[in-house]
Amino acid sequence: MIRNRSVPADVLLAHLVYENVAEAGAWLARVFGFEEHFRYGDPSDPQGMQMHLGDAWIMLRTAREGSASPKRIGQWTQSLTVFVEDVDGHYAQAKAAGAQIDEELHETEYGERQYGAIDLGGHHWLFARHARDVAPEQWGATVARA
Repeated sequence: MIRNRSVPADVLLAHLVYENVAEAGAWLARVFGFEEHFRYGDPSDPQGMQMHLGDAWIMLRTAREGSASPKRIGQWTQSLTVFVEDVDGHYAQAKAAGAQIDEELHETEYGERQYGAIDLGGHHWLFARHARDVAPEQWGATVARA
């Protein structure tokens, strides 16, 4: 597969709608540790911004006809999981920075140490690290067989 420096994700690049991209980018950097890669449009009021946290890449874009932020519609419609090496430290930083924690740091039955948070635009995030290797059948999942 060809690599593109403008779309540096191997599998998925999530596009998230915010009412104010500059404000959202600053918040995501301060609270979750994302770093800006580029922005387009007016630098003080960008139309879009690409950010990353390690190897996790996202695109922020402004709301336009037919789209709105979860905060605007009053509910979130998806959740993004970002894997971080030090999830305990990430949790402490996000909580200290004022993130709305909706799921306290814990270990799941399927072997993930994670916490959940809602960002300023109403998007739901899970930050996690693998804690144990657990087969899906061990916690009750049914694996599809081809």
